[in-house]
Amino acid sequence: MESDREIIHLQHRHSTPGGNQRHINLNHYATKKSVAESMLDVALFMSNAMRLKSVLEQGPFSQYYTTLLTLISASLLLQVVIGILLVVIARLNLNEVENQWRLNQLNNAATTLVFITVVINIFITAFGAHKTGSVAARTSSNPI
Repeated sequence: MESDREIIHLQHRHSTPGGNQRHINLNHYATKKSVAESMLDVALFMSNAMRLKSVLEQGPFSQYYTTLLTLISASLLLQVVIGILLVVIARLNLNEVENQWRLNQLNNAATTLVFITVVINIFITAFGAHKTGSVAARTSSNPI
């Protein structure tokens, strides 16, 4: 019986209508995918950093201060871990059979962490990490 490693062929030959064959390098595809995910991770990281700043400006007397501080901190920490995982994934060569199982495990871990991060960010949004009250009034009365 063939193992999963033997079944996975990383460079496929596809015939085009003209009879030409072209190679698809899945390593380039995986690297581009990791870079795109990293860019989205950076955007979410910046958004959460701004939310953290907003929560800290509201102070410990705001309604959900501790909850939001905990959720945002957890999200930021997970995003750093995801970023590190994506860098490791991008650096490993998918074309080498001995790396395929490891890359699959790392990709599964990154996907799971991304899902958890999304759920955490849904709760952050639900608890409303945005400027309210005196901070919002002070900001709106002093436009830059």
